[in-house]
Amino acid sequence: MFLDKIKSKESGILLYGITPPKAQVGPEKVVEIAEKTLARLHNLDIDALVVYDVQDESARTSEERPFPFISAHDPFEFAKNHLSSLQVPKIIYRPAGKFTKEELNVWLSDVVAHGFSPVFVGVPSPDFVPVTSLPEAYSVWRQYQDQSVIGAVTIPERHAVLKDEDQRILDKVSSGVSYFISQCVFNVDYAKAMLDALVQACEAKNQEIPTIIFTLTACGSVKTLHFMEWLGIHIPEELKEEFKTSENILDRSVEVCITIAEELIKYGVQLGVPVGFNIESVAIRKEEIEASIAMVNQIGEMLKAEGLRK
Repeated sequence: MFLDKIKSKESGILLYGITPPKAQVGPEKVVEIAEKTLARLHNLDIDALVVYDVQDESARTSEERPFPFISAHDPFEFAKNHLSSLQVPKIIYRPAGKFTKEELNVWLSDVVAHGFSPVFVGVPSPDFVPVTSLPEAYSVWRQYQDQSVIGAVTIPERHAVLKDEDQRILDKVSSGVSYFISQCVFNVDYAKAMLDALVQACEAKNQEIPTIIFTLTACGSVKTLHFMEWLGIHIPEELKEEFKTSENILDRSVEVCITIAEELIKYGVQLGVPVGFNIESVAIRKEEIEASIAMVNQIGEMLKAEGLRK
């Protein structure tokens, strides 16, 4: 079970991440989308399904958003009402700063009652004044710690600039967080540098290393490539040019993701870090969705070959 694997700090955890349908999608279409999602995931060997909360991050940067922002259905309601037949735990993202502590408590009670796990995310922009801080949100969650585990987000790119992601992680661990899901990784050196710093910080404090789950995403077009950069995902210049000139950017991006996974599996084993992967499927194109499914299967086999997954 996902909860047991997190608590025992097992390597080899495999997640699949989706976004709920867009807010303007009507009830009948939502059911149709859910049925297609269930059909794709029914035989997939994953430990949990991640359902993201879609936020407008336009205020975070002055650069124009490559795709217009469209709000989405609530991730918890979508998972609860439409994905219950998928017999894997659900991980639900929640922007804690938008809600009062009382609202978060009611939400957490419902989430835990359904066997789901929360991930609190920060504010969408530096100018946003949170109603509830992340430490306050974690303190609300504490009363559910015997029945649940809580996750958080980690960003290797932030560590490359500020050199403090290891301390951010340990601060959240002290608040009860036991695993971290990264922003999408296309710069494997950034990911490794973050792991190096985390291991050193944990050794210095004689502290157990938390589980780090790296997110990988196939890129199907140059426009999607620009959107990833807009989101703050660092793509090395050489790789970016390679994608732009590739005859099939989707296939090439999948090859890159598999190579990154291979490197991070070996690096995690070398450092003694419990490492896993979250394969995102946030596109609507059939080819990209199918590519994400293939990635899950391939990375799952790689983890088994390393003895990290049964």
